[in-house]
Amino acid sequence: MSKIDAYEAEVLEAFEKGKLKSVATKAELARLKAAARATALKDRRVNIRLSSIDLNDIQVKAMQEGIPYQTLIASVLHKYVTGRLAEKPARPAAVAKGRPGKRRDS
Repeated sequence: MSKIDAYEAEVLEAFEKGKLKSVATKAELARLKAAARATALKDRRVNIRLSSIDLNDIQVKAMQEGIPYQTLIASVLHKYVTGRLAEKPARPAAVAKGRPGKRRDS
């Protein structure tokens, strides 16, 4: 077993004594259970190529959600093929920053 620092030892001791309580909501627990179920059912492997930027963005989003990035990718694909992934309308074109009504001539 790897060595743990003082804080980790304190948390482990509190867990073992039953002093820790879950702060997860019912909705969050349901989401995590669904992700675990979906993870357990995977029986095929695929390889895809992504741009480094897209992969980095996916990894950041997965970290924010608290799930592995592969699980996030699988979840998005599953929602897409089952029709549960709704496409948002395109955003209007970005407006140039600066004073309204003023034009820069080149």
